[in-house]
Amino acid sequence: MKTMSLRFFNTLGRMVQDFMPVTKGRVGFYGCGPTVYNYAHIGNLRAYVFLDTLDRTFTFLGWQKTHVMNITDIGHLSGDNDDGEDKMVHTARERGQSVLEIARVYTDAFFADSDRLNILRPDVVCKATEHVPEMIDLIRRLEDRGHTYRSGGNLYYDVGTFPDYGKLAGLNLDDLKAGARIDVDANKRNPADFALWFTKSKFENQALVWDSPWGTGYPGWHIECSAMSMKYLGEHFDIHTGGIDHIPVHHTNEIAQSEGATGKKWVNYWLHNEFLVIPKDRDSGKDGAGKMSKSAGNFLTLQALIDSGYDPLDYRFFLLGAHYRSQIAFSWDAMDSARNARRALVQRLSRLITQMPGSSERADRCAPFLTDFREALENDLAMPRALSVLQAALRDRDLSPGEKLSLASRMDDVLGLDLLRSARAEAEKKHSPAEVSVGAGGGVESAPGNAQIDVLVAERNAAKKAKNYARADEIRVILREQGIVLEDTPSGTLWHRE
Repeated sequence: MKTMSLRFFNTLGRMVQDFMPVTKGRVGFYGCGPTVYNYAHIGNLRAYVFLDTLDRTFTFLGWQKTHVMNITDIGHLSGDNDDGEDKMVHTARERGQSVLEIARVYTDAFFADSDRLNILRPDVVCKATEHVPEMIDLIRRLEDRGHTYRSGGNLYYDVGTFPDYGKLAGLNLDDLKAGARIDVDANKRNPADFALWFTKSKFENQALVWDSPWGTGYPGWHIECSAMSMKYLGEHFDIHTGGIDHIPVHHTNEIAQSEGATGKKWVNYWLHNEFLVIPKDRDSGKDGAGKMSKSAGNFLTLQALIDSGYDPLDYRFFLLGAHYRSQIAFSWDAMDSARNARRALVQRLSRLITQMPGSSERADRCAPFLTDFREALENDLAMPRALSVLQAALRDRDLSPGEKLSLASRMDDVLGLDLLRSARAEAEKKHSPAEVSVGAGGGVESAPGNAQIDVLVAERNAAKKAKNYARADEIRVILREQGIVLEDTPSGTLWHRE
């Protein structure tokens, strides 16, 4: 493994840096998960497609990984600076349901959207409500080290006790004090101070409360991520991700409390994805520029895209067409372009599947494309470049159909576009149902025609390349039951009827 070849843009330092793991060959990374008080909009989902790409990239490059993501189901106020109402409580009151019922509904909805976007589940998914003891323990450590004070019944973090406060965002504490509004929380010594623990003095009828040394109440939002990431990744780990909107407050406060508690560096690399934005409407002249958000009312859900005739993977393709650190403007024209490009890619692969692989698959012909693809990933996840490598491979006249399918299968392990599955479905649609009928169990229910045999042979070759030997054996059995005998030769897989 070439650990020095992998590079990321580190927000902490504002430069592209070689990735040096805490433990050789292993990586631990944490991504800020959703606050489950409403449906995720497609701007939110950009962060999780990016995080999924990071996850898939480490696997592709041969790293051992631990990917942790939280679910915020309590404690996140409508304002990042401890103002406003708890988002979960607000929705629960509006809907006439309990906070836990709301959390369950929208957690399930989030993972349903994730599944439709082919986002892999993190290795660890941790809910805030299930980790309050860890948060209390971490707050105690901060109190023991002199970083806290009580005011108005709540416990606050005193940012003045942490000299490096604001280093991630490039903030200056004196500037923050000078620019503070007059109507800041009167309980705070400094406007940048933040709550570690709220008691009933904040909200009289909070839905979920816990006993603590500072009174019955609940944790602040920022302490949740610190406590849960440390539990599963340790007090010093490799990567923390999130949207750029988390930099000035949430992630800045996470660093202050985590390093304040441990006295050492917490996270080595900070990776942040840019916004999905709504551009200005040309017809009405209405300025829609800015990030997509629920509070602004300018958001779309994944279901809205589906209802408009798009496949969820069209949206994933749309996102992969831009670098994660670049703003991307949403428009229906852009979605049409993404849909057409993905369909063209699937159709190209479908045609390859229906061709008999007539030449042996030579590693030396595939290797340059895999090298280029890998280099794109290692260069700060340059997914537009990675997509162009796949397109170039499929256009190359020197590659056999089997080689192209093998490359597409391997690259799609990172792209996550389900290309071969979609291509197989497309190939099956083009042929008469009388020729072949694939049952629920995958078996062929009537005698296959030549094109269908070629489809299954190509799928078996791709399965073998992916080391999915169970599926390869299953296809051999399916064909044998229909009187088709396979013979693996140096020139490829041949078949004949008994």
